[in-house]
Amino acid sequence: MKSRIMYVEHKGRSLVGAGRIGRVTFSHTGRTVYYGGRSLQRSKSGYKWNYFDVDTGEHYWVSGCKKSGEDSLYPAVVQIDEDVREEYWTTIRNCPERVREKAFRSEGKHTGRKPR
Repeated sequence: MKSRIMYVEHKGRSLVGAGRIGRVTFSHTGRTVYYGGRSLQRSKSGYKWNYFDVDTGEHYWVSGCKKSGEDSLYPAVVQIDEDVREEYWTTIRNCPERVREKAFRSEGKHTGRKPR
């Protein structure tokens, strides 16, 4: 299966949830991503969410990682999975000096603030 480092935010039933940077794998069709033991299926009908857990129905926002670090929709602390931390900081963010950081503050896409 194809894999990629992506931003995954568990929305539950609210607009703001816990976000992580981690490696997801894709189904053959690409409509389902697998992360943390969950199967997340693509939806086009969500408001501030674009995937749902096929087992629980909970909502998720899944997107590619941004070089700017503005991965979340709203301001939040984003955790980085240990197995992707070095690749995330060096390849995606181009900040090898931050490779030891396990989390960062995302200012969010909808705030208009500059990332730290």
